[in-house]
Amino acid sequence: MRPRTWVLVLAAVFAVLQLADVTGRDTPDSKNYVSYALALAGAGKREAAAKTTDWACAGEASAAERAQRVDVLRFHGPSPADQVFADCRAGELGRVERRLRAGGAQTDGHVVPFVAPRLRRIFEVRPGYPVFLVPFVTVFGVTWGVWLASVLVAGAGGVLVFLVLRTVSVPVPLALTGQVLYYVLPVGTTAMRPMAEGLMLALTLTAVWGCALALTGRVRAGTALVAGALLALFAVKHSQALFLGGCLAGAAAVVALWRRRHGRGPGRAVTAIAAVGCAAVAGTLLLARLLRYPSEAESVQDLLTVHYTHPDRAHPWREFLHLEFDFWVEWLRRQLTEPLFPAVLAAGAWGARRRPAFGVFLLAAAGTGILTQAGHPDITVFGDRLIVLAWLLPVLGVPLLLEPLLRRPVPVPAQGSPRAVGVTR
Repeated sequence: MRPRTWVLVLAAVFAVLQLADVTGRDTPDSKNYVSYALALAGAGKREAAAKTTDWACAGEASAAERAQRVDVLRFHGPSPADQVFADCRAGELGRVERRLRAGGAQTDGHVVPFVAPRLRRIFEVRPGYPVFLVPFVTVFGVTWGVWLASVLVAGAGGVLVFLVLRTVSVPVPLALTGQVLYYVLPVGTTAMRPMAEGLMLALTLTAVWGCALALTGRVRAGTALVAGALLALFAVKHSQALFLGGCLAGAAAVVALWRRRHGRGPGRAVTAIAAVGCAAVAGTLLLARLLRYPSEAESVQDLLTVHYTHPDRAHPWREFLHLEFDFWVEWLRRQLTEPLFPAVLAAGAWGARRRPAFGVFLLAAAGTGILTQAGHPDITVFGDRLIVLAWLLPVLGVPLLLEPLLRRPVPVPAQGSPRAVGVTR
């Protein structure tokens, strides 16, 4: 088959495997995104609340039924699904109804008031993913619409990995290996969750592809991809636009200094990427202030008060830095007990050395995962989703690491040599 056929086959296999879990992937944040999408599609607050709650509670009921079937004490008992669904629905809709009756700040914006206004404001400034969901939930309903949107965005991430690797001249089998790694590592699992991370991963990979195109001579097309990805990221999660723009600008500076030390100019591609990265940082900061997005201090209060369920801290930054230090000590301790993540990060970084300039930009893009985690040092976040962008380093770096094995010539005995004669006999 042609390479593009293999790419589509791998994406299709991944999509079919996701039918194993159509519901139950949601997190507490998912309700905010889905209700936002339903509101954009024209639903009222109560209608959006009912549809979102039915979807989330159906997932909770399904998970409860699966857990009961394999419970060593209760596997022969009746299914708890109906009771779990009823309790979940009554609780969620009851809280929403009380907030809607209160009026005022409780009913502002598009997001249904599943949470308090200050927390809801954080999701109101992330319209990108809800806008992406709108056509899917409108045509296919919430359950299948959210699932299909997740499959498409996760599948697209794998295709982008293939395109990036082929752009930097990685052989087709290894580019397909990168696509498979994207699907089977935690990146694919996180991209399938009904949250902004899947779209954020795809857009970050689009920016990396743009860097690869620019470095291989297609400067205009590559720069346009980087700029478009950063602009879209502002709508999806503006902190990622800030981090990625700053990291790409920093990577461009590193490449330019390295080339200058070796008597070369930075090149058009590096200069263009640096300009776009700096513009993204400045534009993100300016627009966030003009649009009155929640500040960094508000984000710190959200973290330290457990989503505003406790009083604000009097000295948030001092406590944040204390927590930051303790978080990374504990995080490193846990990684040493299960060192898969550090091992694949090291392998990816070593493989990135085979394309030095591109490798620096790859390290920069993956480094945004570390920055995201550092900005929210919460050890209880499920699935390490905050640091998920760091997994792009092994996804793209390991195929580069394996490249010498595929390109290594196989020794063939010369014609007429004793070994060759022995073989022919």
